[in-house]
Amino acid sequence: MSDSRQTRVHDCDILELDRHHSLRKGNLSVVENGGSLPFDVRRVFYLYDVPAGSARGGHAHRSTHQVIVAVAGSFSLLLDDGIVKRTIVLNRPYMAIHVRPGIWNELYDFSSGAVVLVLASDRYDESEYIRKYKDFMSFKKAK
Repeated sequence: MSDSRQTRVHDCDILELDRHHSLRKGNLSVVENGGSLPFDVRRVFYLYDVPAGSARGGHAHRSTHQVIVAVAGSFSLLLDDGIVKRTIVLNRPYMAIHVRPGIWNELYDFSSGAVVLVLASDRYDESEYIRKYKDFMSFKKAK
């Protein structure tokens, strides 16, 4: 889907990351450009020590794709396309959600010790963000 104004919450796929298990060595999950991701990663960041009761996100992207993973602990992710809202609980380090452009997202209800890994298709560009919900709704309604 090239026009992010048409993207819907059910276009955001749940991904199961490649994982390897060893009783003696523990678990290993793999994420590779050209492999397990639907885009090449240009930016990586992570959230941690989020205070109890806090929320993160609260924005949409015009063209950036993101894959979000709970590498430790858990949190809830609200996806909103301006019509339908969908909440996903991420609590397994081998499960991820592909958040497509044009989807409002909010992360909340962080467990103690939660660590959120975000893999993004583009470098940071403030003009690429839609930070006010009313602007997001205008964006989604524009033709």
